[in-house]
Amino acid sequence: MTDPWIALEAGADPSERARALHRAHERFTAAGTVARPVRPVVAASWRRSAGAQVSPDDTSAPVELADGDLGAYRAEHPLARVMPLFRELMGTFAADGRHLLAVCDTQGRLLWVEGHPATRRRAGRMNFVPGARWAETAMGTNAPGTAVAVDRPVQVFAAEHFIRTVQPWTCAAAPVHDPRTGRLLGAVDITGGDGLAHPHSLAFVQAVARAAESQLALLEPPRQDGPALRLSVLGRDEALLLTAAGHKLRLGRRHSELLVLLTRHPEGLTGDELLCLLYEDESVTPVTLRAELTRLRRVLGPDVLRSRPYRLAVPVESDLSTVERRLASGAVTAAASAYRGPLLPASAAPAVSRIRHRLADELRAALVARGDPDLLADWAYAPWGEDDLEVWRALAEARPTAPVLARLRALDQELGAGAAPAPYAT
Repeated sequence: MTDPWIALEAGADPSERARALHRAHERFTAAGTVARPVRPVVAASWRRSAGAQVSPDDTSAPVELADGDLGAYRAEHPLARVMPLFRELMGTFAADGRHLLAVCDTQGRLLWVEGHPATRRRAGRMNFVPGARWAETAMGTNAPGTAVAVDRPVQVFAAEHFIRTVQPWTCAAAPVHDPRTGRLLGAVDITGGDGLAHPHSLAFVQAVARAAESQLALLEPPRQDGPALRLSVLGRDEALLLTAAGHKLRLGRRHSELLVLLTRHPEGLTGDELLCLLYEDESVTPVTLRAELTRLRRVLGPDVLRSRPYRLAVPVESDLSTVERRLASGAVTAAASAYRGPLLPASAAPAVSRIRHRLADELRAALVARGDPDLLADWAYAPWGEDDLEVWRALAEARPTAPVLARLRALDQELGAGAAPAPYAT
């Protein structure tokens, strides 16, 4: 076979290949060895799936985004802008061929699944539905999950799927990238029966993905005041600044604090206002602050940081604003997935500390109110949540396993919280 990413070369017998793949899959799941005719890309994916402890006997994908979470997340996802194009290029093909058009994000979560109604109902029995996670780590080898894992177009046929209940299907998917930065955005997929095993199916989704990237380039709004910046400040003592050109700048702690505050005040801040927001020590002079701002201007460039008042002249998006925006819209799962830890945890700047505590408190309250055991566990087992008594209590309510109850009792004793509440007392 000339192209290792194609599942079935032209002229091959699908039935014979499917039987051979089934035997190879059974051998791998029993003994861990790979036999012909398994392609290298599939063999590598099987090994990753097994390493992630995916069971070939699983029956359905976990649903991670539902209702308001899904709607809010889809609305702000970059691929939402090219969904009309996907429907125009693939919608009729999917409906007429009894196939499905699917689009996933970089985590393999399905954002849209459209196509023939009967095929959608059949796929729904294995949770091939919007909001479900089809990453390799959740559902083993499959075209959308594998395409985002290896960042390559790939076709998966029959028993090449790692999970047995998915093996009646064939799919082809291609990754879609941000045309400016090259960042992976997700993948577009066509899923159906054996008819999709033809090499043309993979070429088709590749062409659709390229068309989507071209459309995204055309839809990109013109830059007015210079390149947009992306700021990462959650779970980091020092911010990481990504420029539109793809350059990464690691900022010092004071510069990190300044950028956080300036992004939250697009109208600008005076020197006196910045002094109050940044320094606990009232003896710090304006000269010290001006020196810091001068150094920051040299880092960012003279056209980015302006004065009188101090303000940013270009749009800056941050992971902090992403979490806040998702929380405000009720997208709790999406907010939790974007939260990488406390805001600049080593910062003692008064304003930064207030933002840090407020964000953590609001997200914690939303998680406790939601009561989802997986979301609560993600927080409880993270470094910032290991001593969070409120979350551990909520987790014990939602998932009263022995390790959770034991950790909660230990926290009660360590923090002097007194007797454990009845719901988790044993």
